[in-house]
Amino acid sequence: MRGENTGGIPVKVSKFSKMFRERKARKWLWISLGAFAALQIYFVRELLAALMLFTGIFIVCAILALVLYLVDRASRWGIGLAGHQAKRALTAAEDISKKQLRRPRSEPAQ
Repeated sequence: MRGENTGGIPVKVSKFSKMFRERKARKWLWISLGAFAALQIYFVRELLAALMLFTGIFIVCAILALVLYLVDRASRWGIGLAGHQAKRALTAAEDISKKQLRRPRSEPAQ
């Protein structure tokens, strides 16, 4: 191919032109590597921001679930205590109803 005439205008390529192209290619290589690194850093920052948001949402939901659980436990305790007190009151009412309401030697009311 070197010895063939391609029909084009022969152009002499200088060392300066080759060096300039290599320098230009190197410059674009570094620019593209920098852009790639910047995009990766941006992507990581976006992932970290999403992680922080979802962590906050998870914490809020966990606290809400804990509060609901504690309210449920307290209401069960309160209902158990009220049931126990109701049984005591019913037993006391039964004891009172079995006792005579008048004194043993009093006269009957007419």
